[in-house]
Amino acid sequence: MPPLSYLPTLNAVLNSASALLLAAGYVFIRNGRVAAHRRCMLAALTTSTLFLTSYLIYHYNVGSVPFAGRGWLRGVYFSILISHTILAAAIVPLVLITLTRALKANFLRHRAIARWTLPLWFYVSITGVVVYWMLYRLGPRP
Repeated sequence: MPPLSYLPTLNAVLNSASALLLAAGYVFIRNGRVAAHRRCMLAALTTSTLFLTSYLIYHYNVGSVPFAGRGWLRGVYFSILISHTILAAAIVPLVLITLTRALKANFLRHRAIARWTLPLWFYVSITGVVVYWMLYRLGPRP
């Protein structure tokens, strides 16, 4: 089995890609480019699904990774982590409902929930990268 040490970086890349695709999808739909919006949103779903798969594989094998930061940085880290974790759990059903409504061409209801789904999904993607940087790239490891 290959080493799993590359997975946290892969996860950050996938979260970054998802955030970029979400932003592009938003710009496309605001400019009436429905097909481009659809492609971006499906690609964002794919990158988020790949992220979740990779994340689960990594943590199933490695377990929890402790935060090495000290002082006020710990408070910042855990504040971001808690909001990220709660919203990451909530975003899964929101994305599935939003996607289902779009695929059924129920665009009024799709738009109504997408107004909530998009910013929350974007926040989860961005804070996922922030958590990665704080956990794996900030300061010395114990």
